Amino acid sequence: MNIPDTKDPRIVIVGGGFAGISMAKSLADKHVQVVLFDKHNYHTFQPLLYQVSSASLEPDAIAYPLRKIIKKNDKAFFRLADVLQIHPEEKAVETTIGTLNYDYLILATGTRTNYFGNKEVEKHSMPMKQVPQALNIRSLILQNFEKAAITKSKQERLALLNFVIVGGGPTGVELAGAIAELKNHILPRDYKDLDSSAMEIHLLEGADRVLPPMSKHASKKAECFLKELGVNVHCNTLVSNYDGKTVTTNTALFLESETLIWAAGVTGKPVKGLKVEALIQQANRYKVNEYNQVLGYDSIFALGDIACMQTEAYPKGHPQLAQPAIQQGKLLGKNIIKLIEGKPLKKFVYKDKGSMATVGRNKAVVDLKHYKFGGFFAWFVWMFVHLMSLVGFRNKVIVFFNWTYNYINFDKASRLIIRPYTKK
Repeated sequence: MNIPDTKDPRIVIVGGGFAGISMAKSLADKHVQVVLFDKHNYHTFQPLLYQVSSASLEPDAIAYPLRKIIKKNDKAFFRLADVLQIHPEEKAVETTIGTLNYDYLILATGTRTNYFGNKEVEKHSMPMKQVPQALNIRSLILQNFEKAAITKSKQERLALLNFVIVGGGPTGVELAGAIAELKNHILPRDYKDLDSSAMEIHLLEGADRVLPPMSKHASKKAECFLKELGVNVHCNTLVSNYDGKTVTTNTALFLESETLIWAAGVTGKPVKGLKVEALIQQANRYKVNEYNQVLGYDSIFALGDIACMQTEAYPKGHPQLAQPAIQQGKLLGKNIIKLIEGKPLKKFVYKDKGSMATVGRNKAVVDLKHYKFGGFFAWFVWMFVHLMSLVGFRNKVIVFFNWTYNYINFDKASRLIIRPYTKK
């Protein structure tokens, strides 16, 4: 791997998500060597992936080179690789480019799409967890519009213009709103020969309300906003099957659609090699203590979505969101130095800064500890928080420019089929 030998403790971080880069940055200028592994050479700002899918942003606006994040630390190295297995007895990680020894191992592998064992749905639906997947969705949406414009079959046209989104959490709600804005503002202008009223967006949620993790106030507001945009919201509705053409559910709802986007849940991405007892099988999350140490290991830690820290306040672990990951990464960086120096460690306490979701132009909901609100001000707060959270000044400028342009012109500038997508 061409990693220099060192007398400093070597800290290996697996995963360049929010938790991984938060910890890597916290170790700058410390007397440790940091090696960061990821299968992509960039960090993805996942909260805005849906805007790439819906042609609002190009991928370079929400992706940032991992090497650039750690470039100021002369003792930090990035390697493009998948970590295949951990060998705790040898204190080594086996990767697609070789094996490397560590003094401390940090697992921040995040999550992958959870289909709950439904292979048919997995085969035919569209996931949205990575930039390439978001680009696939963007291409498919635009390709559907093009096909609908030339087909002579009314049934085929309706299926092409029928978009089904499964999962009424923040991702599903935000994507449904974004696609509805395509219908309301883009389709009538770009495809004058198509009847835009024939396009339908269906949002399916298994719970009795959208945005189940948020307050009932936020759920009610979000559902009203979605309906204003023309989204059909179906609660208490589970998808039982999708064969690429037809969506069947646990209710009488039956939809003909060429596009089903799956945003109904995630599961952890553990790495082989650790004891079975260290993993919560159902969620695929590592059991960690209040210092993020994996159960049964002194020198192996887990952060963010892959870590399940069960406390009195969070008996099922912390929410799989950016803030817990960022906060854990910052604290563990400090705790690792304390561990090396033989000092007592500080327990992790999550500071909940609230949650929010946007539905569309001037429409968002925000849940803070003492305040819950929706509408234009919530939308402005959502934009400001996400803009400030982006990694890199350039990305902030690009996103701000795009949002301003979109707001003034009711336009989505990234309507390009750069890489055509072919359904399996």
